Amino acid sequence: MTDLTTLQISLILCGVIFASITAGILAGLLGVGGGIVLVPVLFWILSFTDFPPELSMHMAVATSLATIIFTSVSSARAHNARGAVDRNLLRSWAPGLVFGALAGGILARYIDANGLRAIFGGIAVLVAINMLLPRTLVISSTLPEGWLPNGFLSGVTGLFSALMGIGGGTLSVPLLSAFSVEIRRAVGTAAAFGFLIAVPAGVGFVISGWNVPDRPPFSLGYINYAVAALILPFTVGFAPLGARLAHTLDTVWIKRGFALFLMITAVNMLAAFTA
Repeated sequence: MTDLTTLQISLILCGVIFASITAGILAGLLGVGGGIVLVPVLFWILSFTDFPPELSMHMAVATSLATIIFTSVSSARAHNARGAVDRNLLRSWAPGLVFGALAGGILARYIDANGLRAIFGGIAVLVAINMLLPRTLVISSTLPEGWLPNGFLSGVTGLFSALMGIGGGTLSVPLLSAFSVEIRRAVGTAAAFGFLIAVPAGVGFVISGWNVPDRPPFSLGYINYAVAALILPFTVGFAPLGARLAHTLDTVWIKRGFALFLMITAVNMLAAFTA
């Protein structure tokens, strides 16, 4: 890595702090865990510092997951205080989320940086389109019954959330809404999903990155705990604010604004992949 000037270091710190505050608010507001903001920001910052490109995306995803462990708890507690966490749904989806997330964390070792960027960018485009649609796609009036369909839905959510470095809300909120789960209950429950995804996925990224060379100091596998420690006070501190806003604001325009940001981010990720 090249030596950084004081100005560059200051800009990086400001960028990380601003992204962390935004991620914390969105974690509470939309139940998205914050990783959908943190991963591209961390990736761009690592690229800006001439970090080894084959490690940039893996480190960004894994470090984001480490912060989501704590951010999701803060967000879920705030939603639970308002009765918005569906505990039956949480228990039903927990095994699939944990298994899928652990598999994703371990599988990441065998996917190169371009592959992770393609997964992040491709899914983010689909999510952004869904958020911009005037009407939410409805598949059924109720969630499917039985462990097999719920295990499949939760397992796929856990797997791709781990590979994207996100808490699960980005995928699970649209999915739950498609099965007619009330939006605030979907957001609140998705906030709790984040913990069930981030812990096993983080373990997977520690295992898969354990002996990888050229990692920066203060790294545990692919997780850089120094950067995670910088991010955490802001994401955890601002998640309850987002949860309060979720229960007082009409989130339509916020969702549309976030969808536009997500679309721009996704296109940039895919452009970097094809470059």
